[in-house]
Amino acid sequence: MSDALPVVGRGFCYEDLQPGFRFRTHRRTLNEADLASFINLTWLTEELFAVADDDGRAIKGRPVPGALVYAFAEGLLLPAMQHTGLAFLNATLDVKAPTVVGDTIHVAVEITEMRLTAKGDRGLVRSANSVVNQRGETVLAYNPLRMLRRRPAG
Repeated sequence: MSDALPVVGRGFCYEDLQPGFRFRTHRRTLNEADLASFINLTWLTEELFAVADDDGRAIKGRPVPGALVYAFAEGLLLPAMQHTGLAFLNATLDVKAPTVVGDTIHVAVEITEMRLTAKGDRGLVRSANSVVNQRGETVLAYNPLRMLRRRPAG
């Protein structure tokens, strides 16, 4: 296989973006197997997530951890950074509303700031990311700062 062939599915390079640029990801429905796998992998075995009994809960349905929602959001964003994302540097995260098994989420992204690194061979990009459910409600918001590749010269 030749390295000279173009790679399909390449993410955004620094030059592809500008403040105010907006896009959204594909959607993903969260299911019971996702919840069970996540709590077993992470040991987030709080009864709120690990027990199907809903007696007296304030949240209707089978809630999933905010950490799962965040992890799935990052997975939905992967195509936008494939081969171009170099580092995740920081973010603040705010869980806005519960997410439950059966909800379908996508991520709405707006680029909010950009600058080149000191070396100038890569750039820093911050975005405002909103995880939105099937009812149009933002359930989680975060603002990652990422390091992205610059487009190769030539």
